[in-house]
Amino acid sequence: MSTPGLSRRRAAASSNDDTDGSPVPTRTNSSTSNGNGSTPYHAGSAFAGGSKIAYDPRDLDQDAGEQARIGGKMPRLTLMEEVLLLGIKDKQGYLSFWNDNISYALRGCILIELALRRRIALVKDPNRRRIPVAERLVEVLDDRQTGETILDEALKMMKTQEQSKISINSWIDLLSGETWNVMKIGFQLKQVRERLAKGLVDKGVLRTEKRNFLLFDMATHPVADVRTKESIITRVVSLLTATTASVPHSALDKEGTQCRVLRAVCLVCAAYAASVLDNAFGRLGYEEREAAFARCDDILTEFTVWPFGMQEGGGLGSGSGSGGGTAAAAAARRRQSTKIGGGGVVSGRDSVLGLVQDVKKESLGEEDLGFELIAGVLEVLSKLDSLL
Repeated sequence: MSTPGLSRRRAAASSNDDTDGSPVPTRTNSSTSNGNGSTPYHAGSAFAGGSKIAYDPRDLDQDAGEQARIGGKMPRLTLMEEVLLLGIKDKQGYLSFWNDNISYALRGCILIELALRRRIALVKDPNRRRIPVAERLVEVLDDRQTGETILDEALKMMKTQEQSKISINSWIDLLSGETWNVMKIGFQLKQVRERLAKGLVDKGVLRTEKRNFLLFDMATHPVADVRTKESIITRVVSLLTATTASVPHSALDKEGTQCRVLRAVCLVCAAYAASVLDNAFGRLGYEEREAAFARCDDILTEFTVWPFGMQEGGGLGSGSGSGGGTAAAAAARRRQSTKIGGGGVVSGRDSVLGLVQDVKKESLGEEDLGFELIAGVLEVLSKLDSLL
């Protein structure tokens, strides 16, 4: 008598008869042979040797086209997740209770990440140069989903405001809930830190625990993958302690990552604005820490203007109106380019200008509206202490 319920079918057996004597259906040649008599691998584990997963070749073509459009592969972690991971205490699994900057800085990172993915950019208007870069208007270029929940939510809200364009600093304020307009309060992104932490749990970087804080219990997220956080710290420290004009390879993400030099710049600037950069300097001495903070200030100064490195009083490509001033500026630029291109030991602003040159190689030209938007976001974040 047969037992009720489902019975497991044997995939590979020496005989076509089951143990109870009932025959096992044989598979046709269309599924058991690939034309040369060999048995192929099947999806799942229901068949013998199953180690392959079915896929749609169109998905691979779409991914290849997306990488060609944006200039590389997407990193494993978003900019927001990396900044949050720098701020989370490894064993305790929570952020400092006294950090008021990180929430606002994470909203700025959302705009940076969307700009890097070529989803948003500034409105192409020649008159925009008359106003500060942080006041320039934002538009949506591509409203397709990114696969990151928070990015998709922010992108959807921006798409609803296509008719009435909003500036960079206004978008950061709206996403943070910093507005007196009750009609705009719905644009606030809620529980960003907790949602990012849960996303890191899904990616295996953090784990979830319950911790008692005397009066209440709170879910915490200690670090589960220490190597991932160490790699982020190594990149930050390598970039901020470099003494040469060339960007250290250890300061960059994996080869083939999209805009990996600009991503390294945005990471240190956003971490600085979010007041989590201290956590990456635990291995440095006092003088090294001060030098790293000074270099981060220099980087932030050069990347809060557009074009990058065109700060007032100098910069790559800057010059006065007179012919002599223009010639002097051109000579200075040639000396800087020679010094930077040689990869020698430089200090101060010269080493940062080498970083600027590498970032410009990743842009789409002088009219890269996505990079211009990033400059506006960094300008807002550079004034964070005066805003809060």
